[in-house]
This record gives sequence, structure tokens and C-alpha cells, in this order.
Amino acid sequence: MTSVVSQDAQHAIISLMPKLQRFARALTKSADAGEDLVQTAYMRALNHPNSMAEIEQLAKWMRFIILNIWIDEKRSARNRLSEPLESDDCYAATDDTERTVIARTTLARVRTEMARMPEDQRSVLVLVCIEGLSYKQAAAELGVPVGTVMSRLHRGRLELAQRISLPSQNANTYTRAGSVRFRASLPSGG
Repeated sequence: MTSVVSQDAQHAIISLMPKLQRFARALTKSADAGEDLVQTAYMRALNHPNSMAEIEQLAKWMRFIILNIWIDEKRSARNRLSEPLESDDCYAATDDTERTVIARTTLARVRTEMARMPEDQRSVLVLVCIEGLSYKQAAAELGVPVGTVMSRLHRGRLELAQRISLPSQNANTYTRAGSVRFRASLPSGG
């Protein structure tokens, strides 16, 4: 009976692969790194078939495995830039180059600060803002009430905005549909 249960769990876990790959790509911002992350998570999960048979929510369990592997990888590579800047021989207009550098620097700061945030806030931010889950879906994945998700998301957004506050812009920071947007304040008297 145990082998039938573990085979059913293995088939169920394999059917989750597209959702888990999408989740991992959202975490890593890279298709290749996401696939590596999912592969590592599957190796860990399939090496423990007895544990799989006891898990009621396989999708939640696999997401936790993926998230924990990703956190471990980010901690070990904390000082490394996430993406190198393009070579200097391809200059665009000065404004475009400056915007590209600012955007990439900001993205690197967001990734670095996300990795440093408390796990409860980071996991909610990833599920809601990156993965696009509703509050109710995120609550089910994390096994917490919807109010807790809302609270962690609010605190996480504020924390992230504070950590990456851009000194070069007098910005009103707000979040909507999972993205952080910055609006420059209009000059008064205009």
C-alpha cells in the first residue's frame, strides 16, 4: 500500500511541475536558474518518498522546498551582482544608458534587499507580487489566515520601500498589482 501511495504522490508532484517552474522563475528571474531550482527541489522531494506520502498539500510543500533552496543560494551568493551590465562598446543615447544603469542598479538593490527581508514577509511578497496569487490563495499556500497575509504583505512592502528608498528621487512610493512604482513629486506653484 505504501508504494501505491508514494507512486500517487510522485505522479501528483510531477503534475505540479509547470506551476513550480513558474514559481521558481519568478523567484530567480531566470528560466535556467528556475529550472535548476525546481530540479534540485524534485531531487530532494523524490529522495524522501515516505515524507511525500504523509504530506497533504504537495504544492505547498514543494514551494517551501523551492523557497528554502533559493534562500540558501541567495545567502551564499549575497555579494554577487545578479546581472552584469552590458559591455561598454554598445553605447546608446546618454539618457537611455543612464536609465538602464539606474534600472539595473535598482533591480539589483531590490533583489539584495528581498533576500535580506524576514522570510514571512519575503514569501508573501513572492507569492502575491511575483507569482500573482490572490490573498486567499497565498494564505492557503502558507497555511495562515488571509488577514495575516495582508498584514505581512503590507509590512513587507513598506520594509522593501524603506530599504530601497531612492535618494535621487523625491518619490511617493506606492505598490499596486505587485509592482513598486515611483512617482516624482510635482513642483509646487505650477
